[in-house]
Amino acid sequence: MNDRIRTDVAHNARVWNYWLGGKDNYPVDRAVGDQVTAFYPSIGEVARADRAFLGRAVTHLAAEAGVRQFLDIGTGLPTADNTHEVAQRVAPDARIVYVDNDPIVLTHARALLTGTPEGRTEYVDADAHDPERIVAAAAATLDLSRPVAVMMLGILNFVLDTEEARSIVRTLMAAVPSGSYLVLTHPTLEPELGGEGNKAAMAFWNENATPPITARDRAEFVSFLDGLDVLEPGVVSCARWRPASAAGHTVAQFGAVGRKP
Repeated sequence: MNDRIRTDVAHNARVWNYWLGGKDNYPVDRAVGDQVTAFYPSIGEVARADRAFLGRAVTHLAAEAGVRQFLDIGTGLPTADNTHEVAQRVAPDARIVYVDNDPIVLTHARALLTGTPEGRTEYVDADAHDPERIVAAAAATLDLSRPVAVMMLGILNFVLDTEEARSIVRTLMAAVPSGSYLVLTHPTLEPELGGEGNKAAMAFWNENATPPITARDRAEFVSFLDGLDVLEPGVVSCARWRPASAAGHTVAQFGAVGRKP
């Protein structure tokens, strides 16, 4: 087993996998996941809504916007409809680079590299705190002179300093050309999205799991989209971003897609 993998401390990628119904997790992850759910019963719904948002956003970008390159940062463990599966279903020649620094995600990277013969999928072991390294590694697979969709779903909440998080986004978006996109989700405590219950859940998480997490309000989330043209319907609960139907609940997770002019 990879000696970086800790089975005695809950870790985000594995707990998220548990909430999504996966099997790539340990007893400690399930125990913490259940306790977080006790504090915040809709957390499983948040995880599913975030995943569904990914599918809708990638489908739109591949099918309607003509994007053929995706940089997915904070990949997490493979589940159904990973970014490359969604993109290559629309465009078999799509190229996807996955980025994560979780050692257990690395052990599962092969599942993320089984794309179409026409396209390419690669995995980079790198930290979101090091965007320059991410850009340099991604350039081996992606043509950074052509539009790229930068995917940052549920990852900036692990960058505790908001100015650092903004700097990471600026560095990444500066490296891609006009016509590129930023796809974001982020948890919030805002009551309008039902986020009040997140507070106790996050406090418990930060005492019992890794990495530490923070919520952000609407203004902070919007600041990550500075300089971008935000696609309709704007900054909303990720469950409300172009949903397949009017059914479903609002979740305390902002979602948005911005285009670099």
